[in-house]
Amino acid sequence: MISILCLRYISQVHKFFHNNPSCSPSPSPFNRITSHTMSCSRQTAAFPTVRTVTIPYSDLKDKNVDLSMKIEEGFGPNGLGILSITDVPGFPSLRRNLLHLSSRLASLPEEKKKELEDPNSRYNFGWSHGKEKLESGKPDLFKGSFYANPVLNVPTTDPQCIQRYPHYCGSNIWPDSILPELEIAFKGLGKLILDVGVMLAYHCDQYVSKGMKTNKNESLEQILLRSRCHKGRLLYYFPAQKREYIQDGHSVSSWCGWHTDHGSLTGLTCAMFKGDGVEIPCPDSAAGLYIKTRTDQIVKVIYGEDEIAFQVGETTEILSRGYLCATPHCVRAPKGQEASGVDRSTFALFMQPDWDEMLNFPDDMHIHEELMLANCSIKFGEYTEKLLDKYYSQT
Repeated sequence: MISILCLRYISQVHKFFHNNPSCSPSPSPFNRITSHTMSCSRQTAAFPTVRTVTIPYSDLKDKNVDLSMKIEEGFGPNGLGILSITDVPGFPSLRRNLLHLSSRLASLPEEKKKELEDPNSRYNFGWSHGKEKLESGKPDLFKGSFYANPVLNVPTTDPQCIQRYPHYCGSNIWPDSILPELEIAFKGLGKLILDVGVMLAYHCDQYVSKGMKTNKNESLEQILLRSRCHKGRLLYYFPAQKREYIQDGHSVSSWCGWHTDHGSLTGLTCAMFKGDGVEIPCPDSAAGLYIKTRTDQIVKVIYGEDEIAFQVGETTEILSRGYLCATPHCVRAPKGQEASGVDRSTFALFMQPDWDEMLNFPDDMHIHEELMLANCSIKFGEYTEKLLDKYYSQT
C-alpha cells in the first residue's frame, strides 16, 4: 500500500555521531527519555519512552523564524525521524470528527463495504480489509483502512496515467448515500495536515540548504505543492477478545509491522481508543508507536493528542542526500484484560511527490540498494511500482 512494509531495517546511518558525541550536530533524542520504561516481554525486556521534538504552530507559519535546530534534532542524522506541531488551530475538532466516523464506516454491511473497494488500485482507494499481510505472511484482519485523496477527487482524466498508476491516479470512492459526512470530515482533516506539512517542508528546505546546494524548483516544499497524489488513510483497529491479545500481545509490532514510509512526509494523528462506543484512555501504556534508532535501539515515541506528528519518508532522505532521515517504525497493540473489546482509530496523510515527478538518486544509495537506482533518474510513480513489485509480487 502507500506505506511500504519492510521486513528489513534501513542500514545504520551516521553511526559516527553516536560514537563521537562531541561531534554530534544536535542534542541526542535520548535527552528527552521519560523516567519510566515499558515491559516488552515476560523476560522483562524494556524500551525507553521518548517525547517528540515539538514546534509551535506560531513559529512554523513564520518563515522568518529559524527552525534549523529543531529540524535537525527531529529529522536529522541523529534524530528519530519524527517531530510534532503543537497548537494548530482547528485540529483537535477535525481529528475528533473524523476518528469518530471510523467505527461507523467499519460497521457498515459487508455488501456496502464491498462497493467501496477498488482492487484495480491494489486497494489504495476506498475500503481495504484483509488485503495486506502481516510479517507472519497471514492476512491482516486486525484493521480496516479507508484511502482517499483529500485534495482531488479525480487527480487526472488521462487514461494512460490511470492505467499506468492506478494506485495514484484513480478516483476517490465515497459512501455518499450511507455515510455522507465522511467525505467532509476526511477532506477537512487531510487538507489541514497537508497545509501544516507544506509549512514544515519550507523549514526543512532551509535546513538542508545550509549543507548542500539546492534548486528551489526541486525543494520539498515545491514538490509537495505541485503533487496531485497525496493520500489519506483512515485506520480502524477492530476490538479483539482477550485471547487474541494473549496470542500476539508480546510482539512489539503486533498491530502494524516494521516498515519505513517511502514517500516524502507522513502526517499522523494521535490514536483514539473507544470501549463500548465511549472514548477512553489507551488501556496499555506499552501500546503505541515504536521507532528503531540509528544505533539499533528501539524506543516508544509519544506526542500529544492535540499535536500533528510528521515522519520523514525514504524519498525525502534520498533527495536530501541524508540530511533528513527516515526511520523504521511499527505499532504495538495493547494487551491485557483492560484491552479486551477496545477499538482504535487513527489517521495518516502520506504526502508524496507527483507520479510524474523526476527523482534524481545519489551515487551513494543505501536505501533499496538491490533496485540498483544509484545515479539514476526515474519518476516517482516508477519508483513506487518497483517497491510494490518488491513487496507484493510474491504475496
